Amino acid sequence: MPTIALGGDHAGFQYKEEIVALLETKGTMYKDFGPFSEASVDYPDYVHPLARAVESGAYDFGILICGSGNGVAMTANKHAGIRAALCWSPELASLARQHNNANVLCLPARFIPLETAKACIEVFLTTAFEGGRHEARVKKMNC
Repeated sequence: MPTIALGGDHAGFQYKEEIVALLETKGTMYKDFGPFSEASVDYPDYVHPLARAVESGAYDFGILICGSGNGVAMTANKHAGIRAALCWSPELASLARQHNNANVLCLPARFIPLETAKACIEVFLTTAFEGGRHEARVKKMNC
């Protein structure tokens, strides 16, 4: 099972707590980068450390949760070694892994039910990158 870096913002806090419980029941190694309450926070303060941890190889994947998923995705994608994908369905999570070799899953807590978020995580963590014709495209992503 891969190692997971987990984080987000105050709008994603409740989902993050549920995801922590899910990861623990599966025996998945993870680090919670915060936040640690529903108090309003600036998500880049949590996203940048998480992205650096995934980029360095300390963690295999990251999961970020905020209200829309956009802010955390935009911030994480500032890091050259990060391919953060905003997903609101398991199909998108699968394609993000298969075709884009995404290493950070971003979830919009205000727009999808918790069960959908959990399904996206399950698919994201168990789907392999196809490589092949997608490999050259992924290599062209960085500026």
